[in-house]
Amino acid sequence: MIITRTPFRITLGGGGTDLPSYYEKYGGFIFSAGLDKYMYIDLNRSVADDLIRVKYSKSETVEHVDELQHDIAREILHRTGIEKNIEISSLADIPAGTGLGSSSCYAVGLLHAIHTMKRDYVPLAQLAELDFEIEAHILKRPIGKQDPYMGAFGGLTVLEIAKDGTVKVRKANVSYEVADELNKNTLIFFTGKTRSADEILREQEKGAKEEKVGVVDSMHYIKDIGYEILEAVESGNIDVVGRKFHEHWEYKKKISSKMSNPQFDRIYDAARESGALGGKISGAGGGGFFTFYVPDQQRAFREKMRELGLREMRYRFDFEGSKVLTDF
Repeated sequence: MIITRTPFRITLGGGGTDLPSYYEKYGGFIFSAGLDKYMYIDLNRSVADDLIRVKYSKSETVEHVDELQHDIAREILHRTGIEKNIEISSLADIPAGTGLGSSSCYAVGLLHAIHTMKRDYVPLAQLAELDFEIEAHILKRPIGKQDPYMGAFGGLTVLEIAKDGTVKVRKANVSYEVADELNKNTLIFFTGKTRSADEILREQEKGAKEEKVGVVDSMHYIKDIGYEILEAVESGNIDVVGRKFHEHWEYKKKISSKMSNPQFDRIYDAARESGALGGKISGAGGGGFFTFYVPDQQRAFREKMRELGLREMRYRFDFEGSKVLTDF
């Protein structure tokens, strides 16, 4: 039995510039944080038969890998040459469709488990690229580089994405004291809504490919804001993060009409009135989690969010990335 644990993430800066439609022309930048909320993958081999079993929100038992409905599991098994006698179970701290990278957490965790089972050491960056190839190229999903790499590496991590798709990974130069302060002031709340980000991301990709002025200019600003957020955190001026979140919010809404809605706009306005310097919606927007930067009066702020029907997710940063918990 092999069990892997892979962290979810929140984007701190540069979100969306990791999509091929943008970075292939301009280069991309991401500053992101791994969370201590995880996807767990349990891998086992039966002694009784050669069937393939995949358990998630559904339970599948098939004789051949091509019969699997779970597309990520199916393509990973194809890619890794596993044709029979495998049981895959998954359990997550956060539901799918909430914008924190669940599909890539599943893929990276499963790839990590299978390569561990095969005694085939694969570097974390290679796990991330295998995931990106499967999701973006084989399954044709509109994902960027962030989710695979953050699932693999976790931490407070910077991704510099070249036009050819090469990713340079480094840990942000942040002291423990500043990381703790950033963690304390960055509050995350579940909106109660889940959704697929595919439609929003495809709209964003279409705008970038067609070089629509409003979309491309906004993406440039979002990348610049991302660099400013990183500089603020590395220099310890973290209140700047909240103000830059607000700038990001304004530009992000120009990219897709589906990023927010009147209900979310009201929540955001109430959050600003209650002490948040700024905020953002996880992933492509449209649902999932709100992240707010709140330096003061956090108790009153939490009470206001509860009144609006939001549920807080308490968390700490994860600094370990995808790891094997059990191997026997």
